[in-house]
Amino acid sequence: MTGPPSPLIKNYLREAGFWHVVNIGWGCKLDSKLISAFIERWRPETYIFHLPCGECIITLEDV
Repeated sequence: MTGPPSPLIKNYLREAGFWHVVNIGWGCKLDSKLISAFIERWRPETYIFHLPCGECIITLEDV
């Protein structure tokens, strides 16, 4: 989200238990170069990031 959520949906988000999800990342800046570097190292055929230090798999638990 680019800004605070509308007051119209704020209560719905709280009732659904997703209010904390909306607040994740406030104040964080995305580094487009870092994201591009990860995209270049992603192998869709194996679902693995190939990094200089080894392979990295994102599991459902990580998400």
